[in-house]
Amino acid sequence: MKKLLNLAFAAVILFSFSACTSPKANPGSLSPEAALIQRIVPEYADRFEVEVVASDSADWFELESKDGKIQLRGNNGVSVASAFYYYLTEYCHCQITWNGTNLNLPSELPVIPAKVRKDSPYEYRYYLNYCTFNYSMSWWDWPRWEKEIDWMALHGINMPLAITGEESIWDEVYRSYGFTDDDLNPFFCGPAYFGWFWMGNLDGWGGPLPKSWKDNQRALQQKILQRERELGMKPVLPAFTGHVPASFKKYFPNAKLKQTNWGNDFDDTYILDANDPLFAEIGKKFLEVQQQVFGTDHLYSADTFNENEPPSNEPAYLSELSAEVFEGMKSADPDAVWVMQGWLFYSHRDFWKAPQIKALLDTIPDDRMIILDLAAEIEPVWKRTEAFYGKEWIWNMLHNFGGNVSLFGRIETVATKPALALNDSTSGQLKGIGLTMEAIEQTPVLYELMTDHTWRNSPIDLQEWLPRYIRNRYGESNATLEQAWSVLCQTVYNGQTIRDGTESIIVARPTFEGFRRWARTKLNYAQSDLLPAWELLVQQADSCANSDGFRYDLIDVTRQVLANYALPVQQAFAEAWRNNDKVAFAKYSTEFLELMDDMDRLLATRRDFMLGPWLADARACGQTEEEKNLYEQNARDLITLWGGANNRLHEYSCRQWNGLISDFYKPRWEQFFADVNQNWKAFDQSGFDKKIADWEWNWVCSQKQFPTEANGNEIQLAKELHAKYRDRIEPLTKQMKPIQYDY
Repeated sequence: MKKLLNLAFAAVILFSFSACTSPKANPGSLSPEAALIQRIVPEYADRFEVEVVASDSADWFELESKDGKIQLRGNNGVSVASAFYYYLTEYCHCQITWNGTNLNLPSELPVIPAKVRKDSPYEYRYYLNYCTFNYSMSWWDWPRWEKEIDWMALHGINMPLAITGEESIWDEVYRSYGFTDDDLNPFFCGPAYFGWFWMGNLDGWGGPLPKSWKDNQRALQQKILQRERELGMKPVLPAFTGHVPASFKKYFPNAKLKQTNWGNDFDDTYILDANDPLFAEIGKKFLEVQQQVFGTDHLYSADTFNENEPPSNEPAYLSELSAEVFEGMKSADPDAVWVMQGWLFYSHRDFWKAPQIKALLDTIPDDRMIILDLAAEIEPVWKRTEAFYGKEWIWNMLHNFGGNVSLFGRIETVATKPALALNDSTSGQLKGIGLTMEAIEQTPVLYELMTDHTWRNSPIDLQEWLPRYIRNRYGESNATLEQAWSVLCQTVYNGQTIRDGTESIIVARPTFEGFRRWARTKLNYAQSDLLPAWELLVQQADSCANSDGFRYDLIDVTRQVLANYALPVQQAFAEAWRNNDKVAFAKYSTEFLELMDDMDRLLATRRDFMLGPWLADARACGQTEEEKNLYEQNARDLITLWGGANNRLHEYSCRQWNGLISDFYKPRWEQFFADVNQNWKAFDQSGFDKKIADWEWNWVCSQKQFPTEANGNEIQLAKELHAKYRDRIEPLTKQMKPIQYDY
């Protein structure tokens, strides 16, 4: 496998190699590495020289000061970009994240005292999850993708999942068999749902998909792949797993199809039996068309029965199934390597016992399959599978579910466990690390920390790492800031008790209970324990006001404190209702709505926390008014109901965003309070739920513009809200009775 990857790298190196390229030497013929530097620090670009040196060894980079310039050297573009980022972080104390960037380089670039060399112990550095392409990337254009690919290269990513534009390949394949618009319109989903479409969970929802979308995304994918390969990355493209249109029987009446359903909230989907000769035929044709259009690096993602159980748990059946899937890959590409998400072994652990997992994996040669331990920081599946029974595998951090806005993370686990696994004698063929979050553009500290493992083989000491992180992010570090982060590590980032980030009760479909199915309000710390971090950051607000990263973190911590405080207020008005105390109910319900207004104002100060850009980007993807409205509906639906009005996933992808609070969450609670007041002794929760679900669906189907640019002063508003709420929080929180959570 390693030889195969080195050959792929060699092709890229031949394209981009130059003995020593200065980023501004000739703008029309910059190497990909030099062009990256030019994009990031254009005014400093001529002070760097890059060199790509072909090498059969593991990835490495070097940097040194020479002849008045910073020399960056590596065995491929990702290595050179990593050397550049190492220089920015270690010598210039800079940082590049989704939520705050510090590129305040000194006018005279620091000299490197002695040559530095770093070697990666990880052959693969994987990136992305099928869900990321929708919870975060549904509406991305090329400029946004270009920034992300730069971020990937700077952070050492060399193995990104790449599924943009795949609908155009499927369209071409099925039309070659005679399928028509009438056959395919009910098959292809809307743009916000492709992650689950490709995994065989749903058909058609959010469609019909316009041809213009397929064409535009095809062209976008070609640009994405070209850039990733230029920099030495090896994208992972999808392979056929049997998902076919419902109209398949019309053209192949004798086909062996299995009918499956993803939780009864969507129509059935159809899976072609791997033993049917058509499986290999279609699988081969799909890869051939895909290779013609997108090329290949011989890495193929295929996930059988994602969150759906197979029809049989017989090991012989599962072995035959995986053998057929892999045979379909090999028939089109003899060098194919199967990359499998290991999520099914976590999500359906009751089905996937040792005999079933072993049967699924054993039929594939060990060097032709890579398993993603998709949520290793939550539950390391490798430990109960003898390191996936000899297969190559990757240790991944999943971290975020649904794109929810919440401060959360297992920071100590992320700091230590990848290296501990690497050095564990029982970890088998551990070949890489990866990021498999369902969404990005949040909690930057976890991603800086995780990617820092790329060039080291020992655990990270947070006591040493955090002060450097703070300095790079804020432009300074001091005892107060370090103490604030110590509190954050002990509270929101302690990673205990709960699986993923806490939601606020404000995003729940209104109720007197303290939580809902996907609005999970249980904290992994005492609410009051977070307050000192807020206090300390507010104290530093004026001195750090020029730091973009600090301003983001101040708003995020303020948001989290207020989001947490909503629960004691909600429980106070619930208790007042139970006690028939209308005065207290009016007091606390009014305070609850006021709190939502304050949160909405706060979040309006950062584009990161705004609904407007999400909807505007969706509409910008459409070419006609009809397309724009369809895409806006997709965008609204995913982050609220997820599916139809009664979908069980409502609130799964909820966001604490300006505009969403004022136009969706607050009106729901206002209707709830009105209904309770009108039917004080006979309030019907189930009746209200039905009524509000219809209102929610009308909101999903509506069109309304929201601001796309931030408004207000983050520092001033955070200080104002601190003064307003700091002394309210603890007394009411202490009065709150313990909630009996059933999850």
